[in-house]
Amino acid sequence: MRLALVALLCLLGAGCGYHTAGHTVTIPDNVRTIAIPAFASQTQTFKIEQTLTKAVVREMVTRTHYHIISEENDDADATLHGTVLSTYASPLTYDSTTGRAASALIVVTMKVSLTDKHGKVLYQNPSYLFREQYEVSSDLATFFAEDSPAYQRLSRDFAQTLVSNILEGF
Repeated sequence: MRLALVALLCLLGAGCGYHTAGHTVTIPDNVRTIAIPAFASQTQTFKIEQTLTKAVVREMVTRTHYHIISEENDDADATLHGTVLSTYASPLTYDSTTGRAASALIVVTMKVSLTDKHGKVLYQNPSYLFREQYEVSSDLATFFAEDSPAYQRLSRDFAQTLVSNILEGF
């Protein structure tokens, strides 16, 4: 009786519906080359689309086996398009003695789609939203604009998330 109960529990545990994460790939096997042309920007933020595109290309090259090209052409089996929809920076905290901003928050929204050469959508997300906080220098003698490094950190986070989402089917 005990043996039957143990066998039954093993069978029930095996069919629980859980699976190992990270093994689902939404990109078909026939895709070997992915074009990642420069992302478009609907903002006035200087070179944000270049920073984001560069980070995504770097992440795709380091984490995948796909051949990455920078221009959309007939050699590409799929193309990744991205558009920066908005960027926003605002003070987050203030210095109580000077009244100046002590930290700021940048917010970037994007839309991204990966399509094959026949126009079939392989992956799409029309509403990526990423935030990055940075400290504002209070000493004018040693002032260093921290917004550019913050945009670079945000770009790396976005690229890691995007590549994971494409590869894992989220």
